[in-house]
Parts: sequence; C-alpha cells; structure tokens
Amino acid sequence: MLQLNVKNETSRLRAVVLGSAVHNGPTPTIDEAYDPKSLEHIKAGTYPVEKDMVAEMEAFNAVFQKYDVTVYRPEMIENYNQIFARDIGFVIDDVFVKSNILPDRERELDAIQYVIDQIDPLKVVRPPEEVHIEGGDVMLWNDHIFIGTYKGSDYKDYITARTNMHGVNYIKSLFPNKIVKEFDLVKSKLEARDNALHLDCCFQPVGKDKGIIYKRGFREEADYRYLVKLFGKENLFHIERNEMYNMFSNVFSIDENVVVSEKNFTRLNNWLRENGFTVEEIPYAEISKQEGLLRCSTLPLIRD
Repeated sequence: MLQLNVKNETSRLRAVVLGSAVHNGPTPTIDEAYDPKSLEHIKAGTYPVEKDMVAEMEAFNAVFQKYDVTVYRPEMIENYNQIFARDIGFVIDDVFVKSNILPDRERELDAIQYVIDQIDPLKVVRPPEEVHIEGGDVMLWNDHIFIGTYKGSDYKDYITARTNMHGVNYIKSLFPNKIVKEFDLVKSKLEARDNALHLDCCFQPVGKDKGIIYKRGFREEADYRYLVKLFGKENLFHIERNEMYNMFSNVFSIDENVVVSEKNFTRLNNWLRENGFTVEEIPYAEISKQEGLLRCSTLPLIRD
C-alpha cells in the first residue's frame, strides 16, 4: 500500500505522478481550447508538437531520477492530452481527493487508477457533483490550505474558473482542523496575461518561508495582503504580468532547498540561488504554451 503524506509544497519528495505527453494527439481546434493561452498558440500556428513536449517531460523525469524520487506515469491513452496530472487529483495529508474535472478529461483519472488501487480505499474520496475543484487551486502550507476560486456571479460562463465555493467548503468539511483560506482569482477567457487559471499561476511557496507571487492575479487586494502578512514582503518574489504569463510561479519543489524551474526564468532563478536554493533548470517553454508548467505536470503522493 502507498502511505500517502503531503503536508506542504516543499518537503522532501519521495513519490509523484508525472503526466505524459506520449500520443498527445493532434493540435486542438479553436473550439476545443480550454484556456486563452492554448487558444493564442492554436491561432498563431505555434501550438507545441508532441516530440518537443515529450523531450521536456523526460528532462523533468531525469531530475526526479537524480533525486531518487519514485515516479508513476499514467497509462497511455491514444491521442489524448495527459500532461497535467495536477488537475485530476491531489493529496492532503494522507487523503487522495479525486477532482471533479471537466467531463472531457475523466479518462485521465482512469489512466492512474493503478496508482489509486495502491491506496487504502478509505483514504480516497470523490466530492459530490456540485463541487468543482482542481489540484492547481489547492496549495498546502502545513496547518494552512490555500484554495484558488472565482466568486463572480458569472462563474458558470468561465471555462477558466475551475474551483467553486462548494469546493472550498468541501475541503473545510474534510479538514476541520486546518486553516482553509480561499483566494478570489482574476479570470479571462480571452487574454492569458490576465487569467490566473489556478492559484499556482499567481502564487506558490518555496523553501520554509518564501514564495513567488503575482499581485494582480487576485481580485481582492485583501487576499494578496493576507499572503504578504503571512510570509513577509521581504520573503516574496514579486513577478510581473509577462512573467505570470510565462508561468514563473509554477515551479516545483523537490526539497526545501531544491527547486525545478524553467531555464529561461533568469530573474527568478537568480533570486532563488541568492536565497540559498539549488535550481534544477530544464526546458519547459513548449509545454507552457498550454497554460501549465512544472507544478501542473505533477501530483505529489509522498513527501517527508
């Protein structure tokens, strides 16, 4: 049996599900785009091709092997995008939560069923139908659970709104002893530079007390200030609009002092090194064209 344990974003990683770009399928049509950044690249003819995305994911996998992390990959589904494992489920403490994802993506959960079968069935939960929640919106920080949501009355009109307040309340009911704090995120169906698809598109902790943050990703300044107060402004790396678009906050921690980052994130990577982090730089710019990056591609199962 897998003894799940995830209490934060940065403790030493032992086991993870890493998505797959193999047999990713043809470039989606304009009507099939789930997010404005993919749509932008579909229209421009710059949507990523499979061989480039496979190479990027194998570079990520090689870093996991270097740090002796057990890596699970989804079973292959022909002509199907299985890159973003974070969307389909997440672990809090020792509980695996299956996401209520977009109906078109249900098969992605089936492809990791062999992993779920290794977990105590009493520790696997599926929220009721009205609960919308995806792993990119759920961020653990020890006694805190941060959750990205969208509180606009037009929620149902936004395919980029992935977690609703039912999702926030569901997590509160599952983990009554945690401090569950929701953040109302800025959404756009048309402009990727103004769309915080998930919380990890505009915020993520690194190390023991630091974080990466994009102030304009939050609809309410009070939500941004909550994080500034919690972490301290001097401990936060503030990213700009174009850096948010390039997904600077979507790095991934293997340990409290080891961060996997995109090799072109020069300003961020220099800041991380100046603050004592080992930065494992890999190419991931092609995958980022689908409005997802390193954290989106992973589903941590066990951390120390």
